[in-house]
Amino acid sequence: MRELLKMIIVLTVISVCSGGLLAYIQTGTKERIANQVLEFVKGPAIRSILEGAENDPIADRFELTDGDLKHTFFVGDYEGEPRAVTLETFGKGYGGNVGLMVGIDIKENTIKGVGVTTHQETPGMGARAKTDPEFTAQFQGQSIEEPIKVSQDGGTINSISGATITSRAVCSAATEAAEIYKNLKPQIEEKLKSLKK
Repeated sequence: MRELLKMIIVLTVISVCSGGLLAYIQTGTKERIANQVLEFVKGPAIRSILEGAENDPIADRFELTDGDLKHTFFVGDYEGEPRAVTLETFGKGYGGNVGLMVGIDIKENTIKGVGVTTHQETPGMGARAKTDPEFTAQFQGQSIEEPIKVSQDGGTINSISGATITSRAVCSAATEAAEIYKNLKPQIEEKLKSLKK
């Protein structure tokens, strides 16, 4: 009985020490991991959408809360003033969530561009949503006032052949980004004014 008690105490001490060490490492590397994800996962899509911006959109960002959700907006300056913002939303794809960075032209109230950030879609089919420039180019200039849909659902976006579910996920994420933008537009405008000062 005494040996069993010793074993339990030793295992408990090892577990507590291991858990504490893992928590310490996670806390210490959390910011570094977030910066790496921002630079190498989201960054390429942001820079592609806001190509030609006079500022660094990754550095010029702010957060706003919409209900319980916090959204990060990345700002693109053109001709000396903020003209576009991007934000990330998600749509339900075939293999899981499809992360989509959506750029919105704040003067025209249109989509400036989109870029897939994360996905678990089928290689060679749904995964083409990230790599097919013809598919993503269809979103440029779309009004944010109407839901964005694939042609099979009465919209104007031609879906990727064999990947209608993924195409719908991208459209859904783009529509959600437009709704978030419209809901938060007064706060976004306030933030952009403060960035210009």
